[in-house]
Amino acid sequence: MSTTATKDLPPSDSERNAEIKQVITAAGNALRARHRWLRHQDSIGAAVLLLALGGMGASAYAYLQWGWSAWLVIPLIAFFASLTHELEHDLIHWMYFKRRPWAHHLMLALCWLARPSTINPWVRRELHFEHHKYSGGEQDREERGITNGERWGLARLLMLADAGFSVWYRIRRVSDPATRRRLWKRALAIYFPLGWINWGLWYVFLFCHGLSALAALIGAPHQWPPAMLQPLALLDILIVVWIGPNVLRSFCLHFVSSNMHYHGDVTPGDVIQQTQVLNPWWLLPFQAFCFNFGSTHAIHHFVVKEPFYIRQWTAPTAHRVMREMGVRFNDFGTFVRANRWSDPKRSAQSAA
Repeated sequence: MSTTATKDLPPSDSERNAEIKQVITAAGNALRARHRWLRHQDSIGAAVLLLALGGMGASAYAYLQWGWSAWLVIPLIAFFASLTHELEHDLIHWMYFKRRPWAHHLMLALCWLARPSTINPWVRRELHFEHHKYSGGEQDREERGITNGERWGLARLLMLADAGFSVWYRIRRVSDPATRRRLWKRALAIYFPLGWINWGLWYVFLFCHGLSALAALIGAPHQWPPAMLQPLALLDILIVVWIGPNVLRSFCLHFVSSNMHYHGDVTPGDVIQQTQVLNPWWLLPFQAFCFNFGSTHAIHHFVVKEPFYIRQWTAPTAHRVMREMGVRFNDFGTFVRANRWSDPKRSAQSAA
């Protein structure tokens, strides 16, 4: 665990939180003073969205017309899609086109269309505000939904990779039938319609290719009826240019996010205990598909109204004060503590 602090820490958690917030806010303001174009926040958000959608479209075109490998195109599209996740997160906090609702909601819809594996972003807004209010607690449904607080094992790995499995696995543990029915109705509603399309196509793809692979393995190659060949070819294209990149992107994002947030024993209101900075070199392949989320998202918990590109720019200054004030960096112990802030074994020994 890496937890570095200065010799003269402010005497209270609230003062340390305030110091971090003040330094980060000042860094963002200084950046805008030096670069006046940063004040055009709506235009920047729209430009980033056009870049992301253009990059996704160009990568798909290269696959279809120039024969680029699917193994190259899937990560390329996943990278561009990660930009739309950051934009959606900023939009949830009303950082773009607050005074032009039609443009704001259009951007939100396009971000969802680019990432069909996710829940309805208008519903996510409610869950995300709840996440900030109750971060690390049982009421933090957004983080618990992506496995934060779960013990590591095959089940958690599958939950990270597959939203459908995650919903089923969590609901099956609820004992009350009426509550289970209510949770199923809500889960189906918040993924409608794009989530249904995304995960439905993904399961059909896995079934069809799994069946063909199994048939070949046992020496009985399976031949699909001629009427199925064209739909299956179209399905393969959609997997490469739309569905597959988002399965990869969401897995990487959820892996990083669920392990950089603490859960279960966080002191309410203490932002220092809510997150860590998670940026070791070996996480770079994951960070590439969630736009350096592990390194910069903790900054957002201190200064909520800062766009993602500003957080990236001011990260060195933010990291310096965060480290001085006691924010943890690369606390890998969280992987074996089910994301708890403290070590339960150590706490029990101290109490004894």
